[in-house]
Amino acid sequence: MFPGVNGFHWTFGHILFVSIFCTVGLVILTAAIVAAYRSWRDARLNREPRIRWQSDFHDLSDRERRCRHMLSGETQSRLCPNAFECRDCVTHPKFVELAPMVDETMPVETYGLEFPVENYYHRGHAWVRPESNGTLVVGLDDLGRRLIGPPDHVRLPAPGTHLENNGVAWRGDRNGVAFRVLSPVEGEVIETGGPDQGWYLRLRPVANKPTDLRHLLHGHEVSGWLRDELDRLQMLLSPEATGPSLADGGVLMEDLSKAQPGANWDKVMGEMFLEP
Repeated sequence: MFPGVNGFHWTFGHILFVSIFCTVGLVILTAAIVAAYRSWRDARLNREPRIRWQSDFHDLSDRERRCRHMLSGETQSRLCPNAFECRDCVTHPKFVELAPMVDETMPVETYGLEFPVENYYHRGHAWVRPESNGTLVVGLDDLGRRLIGPPDHVRLPAPGTHLENNGVAWRGDRNGVAFRVLSPVEGEVIETGGPDQGWYLRLRPVANKPTDLRHLLHGHEVSGWLRDELDRLQMLLSPEATGPSLADGGVLMEDLSKAQPGANWDKVMGEMFLEP
């Protein structure tokens, strides 16, 4: 009945079964080896932040994945298919080419918040400012700052740390709620600033790789995005649950997490900082 047992005789059925069994085993073994090699390769090349962001991006809601050109009113309905990586988008240059000329001297509507026009903005509420010496300064924008208020703890990356675009720039917590801020650019940390300096990072761009900030929001397109973010925040902090979120005059109040202790801050921080 079995090989090695008296009276056993190989038949076509036995041979077919063993062949299929060995083939399946070989396929599984090959797949495991390939997966292990790819994991080792991605870890060696520091691709883990990029892979994680791709996964997180597809878990975001449709509203969070709105195309920048939809927020600016250039198209009625479009979701970003490229994880906010406009530099790889074949459609983005077409929108830029067809966009009407904007008077750069006109003020940008920021709804009472501080959004300097020289900065470039990430959809996760970090900004980046190119410096004359070639370095890049990264910080938390004014909406993100008001959301968190004075954090209880902040964990900044050590100098020498390499940050990936859309990887975690720094982490912190406030009132027991953890948050993390995504890096808007790739580079090596060469300096960090503490609480009295606004929790900033100074990065050295990747060598022999020109700084390209086309994937970030800039100038007048910030207004449409910011208006949508404030609407989204008002929905998360519904008046029925938490009371008003705006100070007198319609400006977002300082230290919102302290002013709205009854809000679901795990959900608010997660959605506003693009953490599904």
